[in-house]
Amino acid sequence: YKMAGDSRFPDVDSDGSEKSEEMEIIVNVGGVRQVFYGDNLNQYPETRLAELVNCLSGGYDSIFSLCDDYDPGKREFYFDRDPDAFKCIIDVYYFGEIHMKKGICPICFKNEMEFWKVDLKFLDDCCKAHLSEKKEELEEIARRVQLILDDLGVDASESRWKRCQKCIWKFLEKPESSYPARVIAVLSFLFILISSVVMCVGTIPDLQVVDAEGNRMEHPTLDSIETACIGWFTMEYVLRLISSPNKLHFALSFMNIVDVLAILPFYVSLTLTHLGAKLMELSNVQQAVQALRIMRIARIFKLARHSSGLQTLTYALKRSFKELGLLLMYLAVGIFVFSALGYTMEQSHPETLFKSIPQSFWWAIITMTTVGYGDIYPKTTLGKLNAAISFLCGVIAIALPIHPIINNFVRYYNKQRVLETAAKHELELMELNSAEGKAAEGKGSRSELEDFSREGKEGLFYNSRIKVSHSDTFIHLLSEEKHYRTRLQSCK
Repeated sequence: YKMAGDSRFPDVDSDGSEKSEEMEIIVNVGGVRQVFYGDNLNQYPETRLAELVNCLSGGYDSIFSLCDDYDPGKREFYFDRDPDAFKCIIDVYYFGEIHMKKGICPICFKNEMEFWKVDLKFLDDCCKAHLSEKKEELEEIARRVQLILDDLGVDASESRWKRCQKCIWKFLEKPESSYPARVIAVLSFLFILISSVVMCVGTIPDLQVVDAEGNRMEHPTLDSIETACIGWFTMEYVLRLISSPNKLHFALSFMNIVDVLAILPFYVSLTLTHLGAKLMELSNVQQAVQALRIMRIARIFKLARHSSGLQTLTYALKRSFKELGLLLMYLAVGIFVFSALGYTMEQSHPETLFKSIPQSFWWAIITMTTVGYGDIYPKTTLGKLNAAISFLCGVIAIALPIHPIINNFVRYYNKQRVLETAAKHELELMELNSAEGKAAEGKGSRSELEDFSREGKEGLFYNSRIKVSHSDTFIHLLSEEKHYRTRLQSCK
């Protein structure tokens, strides 16, 4: 490379007399040469290529502030950048918009646009959506890494109560943090299963007992097991609530609301049993208690707290509202049409089971969903033909949206695994860089990851050792500096 101020360079004063609109410049990006004219580049004067047109009159200092090298004989500017991304970016000078080619890292492409000083508003909406998705993934990785570092770090300025709260929260909410935490998670899972089994077994007549009034009730042994499970759930919820860093968010969380619904019926029914009889009739109390005991089925949803598969299914269904809406719409239209046709065709039969169109809805539902209970069925030839067509249409209506829903589940599940792996990989790189830095400084062989997390607590989290990470999962959100070339090279 030629350096600025080299005596071998001829003067560039003659270039300044040429009109910038008619000027022709050659840009060499990663070995790919492109020819541009000033009238095209000056459409967007704030971009780097437009600044090249007017930089020649400013001398070599001005030239080398914009490019990596310059050949005055050929009037050729050299850039050590990604040529594939550059081919997409120059479309803004010809078409007024930019499309990102498939296979280019969105974050790298964004950095390339920032280098060439092209505003992101010129990026097409379809590509912006891809970029936003990738930024969300990086933010999620950064959040996971930060949470892990926060768990490893110990802030000496915190009070003993705060540190105790943090330990209890990790103990109950993060089974991966330690072996005892994993044991507690397994115990909680077993209590949920035992409670659910007891609820089901308690409804078997042979295992029930008869009280003094002749009413059947659960066996005392099963009732004791149920009380022990509720005691465990109550203690777990109270400890998690006390140790929660944000109690309002904790109380309004969906899974925590499920926990309350699983615990509350026991105490309400217990209160009604002992105190309600004095305020209302005994039969009303028994009905209320029976209704509340049915609410115990909510505890089965507590399994979602300990099952990543159930959590993934929940998130996948949330992202599939559009497909689910289409499925319901298809079925609703088919149910209305075929129930009306079935009612009309069956009126000629004296023993018809289709008494009205609303009553025919039930037949259409069980037919289109291929259940077919057989309690309502057509008896005429036209009615049977209508039933066959409704059956085929139901199969098609259900099959069409199922594939996108399955794709959403698989995509989200794979995405979570990739994010988890990327977070672990980033932590390994942090530990490696920290270990190398400590070894170079001649310090002891303490746990480097703990030292690093402690530095993060002291405000030294964004130090130079992390900024030199050259991995594919390098999270620029954890660093204030821009690493265009490093990030580009790592993603090639």
